[in-house]
Amino acid sequence: MKLLVTGGSGFLGSELVRQARAAGWDVAATYRTRPVTGAVPLDVTDEAAVEALVARLRPAVVVHTAYVLSGDALWPVTAEGAAAVARACARHGARLVHLSSDLVFDGGRGGYREADPPGPVIPYGEAKAAAERLVAAACPGALVVRTSLLLDGAGLGPQELRPLAAARGELEMGFFSDELRSPVSVRDLATAVLEAAPRAELAGPLHLAGADTVDRYELARLVCLRHGVDPAPLRATLAAGLPDPRPLDCSLDSSRAAALLTTRLRGIREVLAA
Repeated sequence: MKLLVTGGSGFLGSELVRQARAAGWDVAATYRTRPVTGAVPLDVTDEAAVEALVARLRPAVVVHTAYVLSGDALWPVTAEGAAAVARACARHGARLVHLSSDLVFDGGRGGYREADPPGPVIPYGEAKAAAERLVAAACPGALVVRTSLLLDGAGLGPQELRPLAAARGELEMGFFSDELRSPVSVRDLATAVLEAAPRAELAGPLHLAGADTVDRYELARLVCLRHGVDPAPLRATLAAGLPDPRPLDCSLDSSRAAALLTTRLRGIREVLAA
């Protein structure tokens, strides 16, 4: 089966490519700014280029992981780029799996399920929520995977590098003790995405996140302990009361995925203790 992964040089994208190739998929991948062996350059804001690539490759499945977290390219890449990919998939009959975020929610209560309405309070969440709407309109059969903080890849990701640098005195940074998330092993997430990808009956939102709800300070401590670094220098801070509001509890309920898929999405305490 032909698979196209956008953002194939990213933390999740590279894990998807690795696992899919190992499982025998015929895999193609794209990158925007960071070249990776075997991937092709693609700017998802260039709709003609997106269309041409999908028309040429004719993938059965497209997993869209490409995004920008902030800056001038946030909306064009994260929202409008997702729409361009969705339109190309619809035109060429490709199954689309679009990666979204827990930050589409306002963080007022946590434990969010798929039917809960988005209500983002930060620009990245707004772009991701817009992407979900645009994808659903352009490609109604698309699967929209909402997930959380990613760790446990082949290399260290940002959620691991920052705590380790802060604990070693290489980075001045505090970690929110009142912001709750559902961190997930990127290995587990990629496995679950690839299991769900061929199943056309799965459409709309699906939450694929870790089983544990932890705050960012606890997560930073767990990362340090996992890598044998003393977490004592880590500094806890509060997100509540900041001038720019942040969602405080974006934890996700992934019980629907647990009932539908065989892949087990482990809690991050188990992952980091392994």
